[in-house]
Amino acid sequence: MTQLSEPSSEQTDAEALIEQKVAGRVGKTYQQVIREDGDEIPEFMRPSWTDLGDEDIPIDRYTSREFLELEVEHVWRKAWQMVCREEEIPEPGDHIVYEIVNDSFIITRTASGEIKALQNACLHRGRRLRATDGKVPEFRCPFHGWTWELDGEIKRLPCSEWDFKHVDRERFALPEARVGTWGGFVFINMDPDCEPLEDFLAPIPDHFKHTSYEARFKSAHVAQVVSANWKVALEAFIEAYHLPATHPQTAPSIQDYMSQVDLFGKNVNRVLSARGVSSSTLGELEEEDIYESYLAARTFYEERLGENSRDVPREMLEGLPEGMTARKRIVNTIREDLAPRLGLDLTSVPAYQLMDAVQYFVFPNFFPWDSGMTNIYYRFRPNGEDPDSCILEIFYLTPVPEGGPRPKPAPVHWLERDGDWLDAPELGNLSAVVNQDRINMPQVQRGLKALQRTKPGITLASYQESRIRHFHARLMDYIAGRV
Repeated sequence: MTQLSEPSSEQTDAEALIEQKVAGRVGKTYQQVIREDGDEIPEFMRPSWTDLGDEDIPIDRYTSREFLELEVEHVWRKAWQMVCREEEIPEPGDHIVYEIVNDSFIITRTASGEIKALQNACLHRGRRLRATDGKVPEFRCPFHGWTWELDGEIKRLPCSEWDFKHVDRERFALPEARVGTWGGFVFINMDPDCEPLEDFLAPIPDHFKHTSYEARFKSAHVAQVVSANWKVALEAFIEAYHLPATHPQTAPSIQDYMSQVDLFGKNVNRVLSARGVSSSTLGELEEEDIYESYLAARTFYEERLGENSRDVPREMLEGLPEGMTARKRIVNTIREDLAPRLGLDLTSVPAYQLMDAVQYFVFPNFFPWDSGMTNIYYRFRPNGEDPDSCILEIFYLTPVPEGGPRPKPAPVHWLERDGDWLDAPELGNLSAVVNQDRINMPQVQRGLKALQRTKPGITLASYQESRIRHFHARLMDYIAGRV
């Protein structure tokens, strides 16, 4: 394996800055890998990075009840957050209940087709109007029968003529959060003076415009309460530095330490990890070994074909022609064999979008992946007022079959608290990977409480964990009222 070369004419200023920061790192960069693919590289795939320093992150941000209270007031009630998919509420009266700490909303489709986020509490005595997702013609409080229209306007108030003469019906509409949509996702914001969703998400809409995510459906949704702060869980998924130790089975066929980290503005960051190449921790591997390692997991079949992957002839997978790299062979298999089985034409889709881990993060808690086929996305939320637990959710988005009806979105599958993710077979090979992360998270939370007696902060890598620094910089912008 060779030392990184001097910056070439193809390299950007950000690439040169990164090479200076990580001087001594050995292996091919992500940019070198995708240049060798021969595909045209769009500008948004180029590195975008700034040095955020090397200061420790205070541990009490993960353990303090008081800090969680600050997050509720200044983050969760101020920032845009993804609540559901539009397809989950296709008809008037369809709704989901979204809760974040003590705030509860009914996300519903009105009679006019508009999406509303209505406060899920009766304006009489405060009872929650809806405890579960579903479909109703109106929102009626089971306690005393106060009833609201789907758009939140008061509809029926028992005894209003003689015992509630003091109530101004015009002022008794259910309070609302602002609603925005992008890519088939629904977002809400409790701050009436918040910036437009499109500005908040930038540059996500531009980076994802090559694929219509509205034309995809939620094919899996798995959730679990984890015994760790929501930031501990989130940060377990935001960097590739942990791959060799936590996921050693991936090393022969995916980059880890050589992954590209990108920081965009204040709300968005990204990591890019090439598949079909080996980890720099393993030295030089033969292409045949890389290819066989990738096939051992059969990830691109199991995650995308499900049970139908068993019908894929073994001879379709075997054999690495002389002179061909493992990455090239895998890309050809996806384009020529897998895509037709899914009813897709992927001949012009670049290699990185077919197989690489292209993972974005949108503050405060949304992880959309970019893929030409099935997409993964994550969401992390506090579990009520408990700083020591959170809700982790993993979803799949799959293209709607051409010419066929839109499949119904998958219902949420709740796993036992801190339980086995192998109990979620709908995630395919990913369930075993998440299982390895699941073991770490509660142990980190417990370790932080022990560590803070002798060391007040956690120490992060300058480059590989800079997405965590980027996240905390924005977190503290909100906490300090700089937003």
